[in-house]
Amino acid sequence: MPERTVTVASSVGLHARPASLFAQAASKTGVAVTLTSAKGKSVNAASILGVLSLGIGHAEEVTLSADGDGADAALDTLSELLATDLDKV
Repeated sequence: MPERTVTVASSVGLHARPASLFAQAASKTGVAVTLTSAKGKSVNAASILGVLSLGIGHAEEVTLSADGDGADAALDTLSELLATDLDKV
């Protein structure tokens, strides 16, 4: 199963708008993507409530994993998104 470890660039972390943009992008990939916090808690990356529940802050590392056709491309896209300050998009 492919994985990517990414540092969250958004100045407020994955809260409100950045979490929403990320969850929407994860949903659009058509691949089941799991988001895991540095504390080891995992959620469905396409679930806005799940993403918010992790309480991920600025500069925290997270791990994305996915399985199936298109997993690598989905992880590349989502990793790039997390590495961008989504508060300025």
